[in-house]
Amino acid sequence: MRGGDYARLICLGALWGGSFVFMRVAVTALGPLWLVESRVVLAFLALYALARIRGGPGDDGGFRAHWRDYAVVGIVNTALPFTLFSWASQHIPVSVAAIVNATSPFFGAIVAALWLGDRVTPGKLAGMALGFAGVVLLVGWRPELSSGDALLSVCACLAGALCYGIASVYAKTRLARLPSFSIALYSQMTAAIVLAPALPFAALPAAITPIVAANVLGLAVASTAVAYMLYFRLIADLGPARALTVTFLIPMFGVLWGWLFLGEAIGIDTLAACALIVSGTWMAVRLPAEIDPRASLRE
Repeated sequence: MRGGDYARLICLGALWGGSFVFMRVAVTALGPLWLVESRVVLAFLALYALARIRGGPGDDGGFRAHWRDYAVVGIVNTALPFTLFSWASQHIPVSVAAIVNATSPFFGAIVAALWLGDRVTPGKLAGMALGFAGVVLLVGWRPELSSGDALLSVCACLAGALCYGIASVYAKTRLARLPSFSIALYSQMTAAIVLAPALPFAALPAAITPIVAANVLGLAVASTAVAYMLYFRLIADLGPARALTVTFLIPMFGVLWGWLFLGEAIGIDTLAACALIVSGTWMAVRLPAEIDPRASLRE
């Protein structure tokens, strides 16, 4: 890889790792539903503006022909996991959410094995077991995560990671030939439409301060719209398999930003669990021929 590729990869990991800090700060005022709706609407507007600058968006993404598939990806890859992680961010540290998020690639490997019949090698099984052990270690060594809303929040993060795994396989089978930019654009739009009916039933927990507004903008523009553009460039320059290596940077940046901006402690248990989950994920997805992360549009 060239120097620019490394820079884009590191920047993407930092932006997606930073999304957990943005969520943690903004959700206290907006609540999960209003936060996610704000995120996807602003991200859609930013992507749409970029498309207009580039001379689109036309129907090169085949929205009319594939709107049902875009809707499925918008729900499973955006609306559901964004909401689950936003809710969980109210009750657990940023570092924990970012680390658990790293399980999404091997959830994708499990879904691909069940859905597409992909062969589950001993290496994949060992990686999945190692990643699961990391989750158990993360929860078991931190008593504050083993009961109540905190435990439910860890489960919500795992459910969100599972959503990413399901969506990546679905998009691989149904949307593989469509432009990645179109998948990102229309998935944000359909997610916003799906979430809108629930908004009247969701109260705003607190006043929206300038700090909250800044974090919402950071989440929508930096960690969603800009991050997608970096991801598309990496896919174009390096291919989807090598672009997937950003998965291993996200929890590290999540831990770093949580410590730097929110004062979260970094204990040996957190670092050990992070190492187990990242190592297990690498073992589960390390063979490029067995994965296609081009269709997995995350965070």
